[in-house]
Amino acid sequence: MTRFLLLVALVLSVASCSSVDVARYADQQPALNLERFFSQPVKAWGIFQKRSGEVAKRFEVNIVSRREGNNLILDERFLYSDGTRQRRVWTLTPEGQGRWSGRADDVVGVAKGQVAGNTLHWRYRLNLPVGDSSYEMSMDDWMYLMDEDTLINRTRMSKFGVEVGQVTLFFRRQAVGASQ
Repeated sequence: MTRFLLLVALVLSVASCSSVDVARYADQQPALNLERFFSQPVKAWGIFQKRSGEVAKRFEVNIVSRREGNNLILDERFLYSDGTRQRRVWTLTPEGQGRWSGRADDVVGVAKGQVAGNTLHWRYRLNLPVGDSSYEMSMDDWMYLMDEDTLINRTRMSKFGVEVGQVTLFFRRQAVGASQ
């Protein structure tokens, strides 16, 4: 039992040391402005890979946004390769100095994010449905603005500090009036 606890402590300490500070990207251009990027419809394409690298699911997302006071509302509609659909509505709130908080029905507590330069780093816990069960996953989410219309997202999913998979997404802003 002692060896097991030492192993868990080692894994957690290695995982916590591996994170890059988002401030490292402060000078990177183009600068990410969430309100501007999501000011028109966005289409995204992504994959979920298991820890082994196997692609377990492919998906598309259509995102429309609106402002409600200070909040930015993102309405995400997912279509998965197996035909299932999902909807997630984020309420993002600016906290000042590039910091954001976010809430959604399947997010446990509050997501915390920081924008620096072309990069947004989010951390949150997500209730992930798998079959008839739901698992609480820790999400370490990095988004990089490549140009005015393209955002790349890489997310590491973990449980008890152990990576269980990764999500890769490519977002593309759509011309206003483009079909979704």
